[in-house]
Order: sequence, then structure tokens, then C-alpha cells
Amino acid sequence: MTSTMMMDRTGMGMPGMGMPGMSSMPGMGTAPMAPNMMMVPRCKMTVEKMSGGMKMTCVCDDAVARAMMQNLCTMLAGGMCSCSCMMNGMVCCNCNLMMGMCKTEMTKDGCVVTCTSGDPACMAMIQGCCDCMMACLKAGCTCCLMMGGTPVCCGTV
Repeated sequence: MTSTMMMDRTGMGMPGMGMPGMSSMPGMGTAPMAPNMMMVPRCKMTVEKMSGGMKMTCVCDDAVARAMMQNLCTMLAGGMCSCSCMMNGMVCCNCNLMMGMCKTEMTKDGCVVTCTSGDPACMAMIQGCCDCMMACLKAGCTCCLMMGGTPVCCGTV
């Protein structure tokens, strides 16, 4: 499937947390594990401000990638949404959208995730994340949308 990319899920967690099974004490850990990799659908991603928050639109041209993304979104709906913007494999921006209510809607060619809040301060934070993500995407970064810490899709503009 050419419309997917490999993501190392161990780097998506909390900073400083190593791979499971690795111990700093000799003899106390298990054998080193293989990297925890998964295929993530590629999409065209756009982000925009809206009244009360922001909207992310993910569009997949490939039918198999689109079905995979929509299934992941359906299974993981209700979990915390976050986005990581990467350039040359390094995370340059990580937005956790815990300050708002995130809703996912399926479209014929992908999905739309809206994150809104009725609180003016939280809305300002959400829109600040939107500004950051727009700047990263415009600069050529790849943005990875995650739900509950699981990558759902990765895209560029």
C-alpha cells in the first residue's frame, strides 16, 4: 500500500519513557523488543480556525487507506486528540487538544475532526494550536493526527 507510512509508536508516548522490556538494571529486563511499528494512512490534511475552536480535515485518495483511517477513527472516537508535526523525522510541534471537546465525523473521502470549547481561554489555546499546525504544514512538515495516543493518519497540505 503506497498511501501509508511506517510510524514508530514508541516515540509517540511520554518523553523519557523507554521501550517496554528495557531496564536500567542489568539482568532485570527482558530481551530487547523489536520496534513497535504500524502502518499509518497518508492523507492531505488541512487545519482551519472556526467559531469556538478549530477543524482538521483529512482526505485520502486511496480507498484502502481511507477505509483504514475511518475504521481507526471510529474505534478510537472519544479518546484524547493530539497532533504531532514532524520535519525530517523530528517532532517540532506537539499539540494536545485536551482543553476542548473533539468530535470526529466521517466524510465520503476521509474525516473531519472538530475541537471546540465554550471557555474563551480554552478556545484561545485551541486556536493557538491551530495557528502552530498551520505554520508547520505550510513549512512542509508532516502532521500526524492521534486519538488516544494511537496514530490515525499522517498528512501534508
